[in-house]
Amino acid sequence: MPMLRLAIVLHTFIGTSAAGAAVIAVLVMGYMGMMPILWAALAGFLVSIPLTWMVAKTIYDGS
Repeated sequence: MPMLRLAIVLHTFIGTSAAGAAVIAVLVMGYMGMMPILWAALAGFLVSIPLTWMVAKTIYDGS
């Protein structure tokens, strides 16, 4: 349970950072519509879930 709480806290930061980076990448590529931006934000958020789990596991295990 403590690792889950750590993962939730980390996901607030990692998820927003990944979603923001994906949105910036889409805007730099020239897509200005709402749907590409929303899809990029969703993709960044979903990609951050396993990344968050790996970071939380590393921190929790002390490696």
